[in-house]
Amino acid sequence: RDLSLTLVSSGKVGDEIDVELIDSGQVDRRFTYQSSRVAREKSNTREIAFSDRNASSIGDEVQYGGLVDPDVAVVEAVAVGEDWFVPSTSLGQVPAFVEAADALYVELNRHQPLELQALHDVYRPDAPPDRGPIPLSAPGERIGTAHVGFAPEKLAGVVETEIPDSTYTFRDPTDDDLAIAANLGQFLRAELERSAVFDDAVHLQFGVGSVGNALMSELQALDFGDREVHYFGELIQDGLFDMLDAGGLASASATSLALTDEGQERLFDDVERYAEDVVLRPADISNHPGLIDQFGVIGVNSAVEFDLYGNVNSTHVRGERMINGVGGSADFNRNSLITVCALPSTLNDGAVSRVVPQTFHVDHTEHDIDVFVTEQGVADVRGLSPVERAELIVERCAHPAFAPELRSYLDDVSEREYHIPQDVERAAEWFE
Repeated sequence: RDLSLTLVSSGKVGDEIDVELIDSGQVDRRFTYQSSRVAREKSNTREIAFSDRNASSIGDEVQYGGLVDPDVAVVEAVAVGEDWFVPSTSLGQVPAFVEAADALYVELNRHQPLELQALHDVYRPDAPPDRGPIPLSAPGERIGTAHVGFAPEKLAGVVETEIPDSTYTFRDPTDDDLAIAANLGQFLRAELERSAVFDDAVHLQFGVGSVGNALMSELQALDFGDREVHYFGELIQDGLFDMLDAGGLASASATSLALTDEGQERLFDDVERYAEDVVLRPADISNHPGLIDQFGVIGVNSAVEFDLYGNVNSTHVRGERMINGVGGSADFNRNSLITVCALPSTLNDGAVSRVVPQTFHVDHTEHDIDVFVTEQGVADVRGLSPVERAELIVERCAHPAFAPELRSYLDDVSEREYHIPQDVERAAEWFE
């Protein structure tokens, strides 16, 4: 197959790329996260060779790992000089892509306020094998600059535009979303009392979406006492501004904004005030495994489904049809001190269970997830054997309409003398 245009991004991009450019038929290969119906369909029909990668590592893979040899980097900025530019509402892996590319084109978007420069903290780690530790001691600390530097000879052109940023649309939280948030809040209250790690500070991360916004609303009602609460994650959404305005959040660190129209207007109207507490960093810092571990993050992410033994599918319906991509969920699921998978127990108005006997695609293994939360309850599976995990997940997380069948499956396979007993043919019937 002859490949023409290979497209690399480290996160969600606008419709100009993931709809219009994709639909033109000019893109043959796509890394790493796609977010439109058009890109999704062409990935599944394999008209586009789509390769999913982790958000934290795609920069290194491009720059050092031989994933691609980029010819051109195209970036959006609010200001540009002969050897620097100031990013707009996201950073992602832009610094690494710029360093790796032969040529650079800067889209200077006059619609975006220049004050956005106050949000950015661009720190570039050294190249392996001489890479040292990241000198970040707190999520709100700044260790870099407000701009991305580049070799002057790379700058091939500057294009001035005045285009509003693509914003997000979130549905209102459902009753299930609110119940999930309440169950998570109950778990967090108990965990704060149990663990001395959280005596002074709590570091949180939430995946983007309506469930995440509901969880942040629940957190505003949670009594953290004298503890400082920090957000150390990948994306900042509207609910975090609510927490900041209420005085319930000391700082928020991420690589990009995932805001509604109202949330973006709120930020743009008072960028300098929010810049006191909000920091945008490159994704290899915001999602850095060592920093997630260092801060003892409690990571909360959703998924397509999870199985009885604690394996999680975040990306593929029926284990075969790609939705968007893994994004940064693996970065936080593998490296957080406490990893939570939170989702409604069913979809399609209760017709389909999201708790299944065996998921046929695994993004996060049984070794990654500590706690499962649905509107039905909380299953803390830390320290449990596979069958013990399965029993607790059926009891606490499965919907009553599906729990008896899941229990029957577990009872039957448990007669087999195996560590993780399975009946693959019977498990496959759940997807028919």
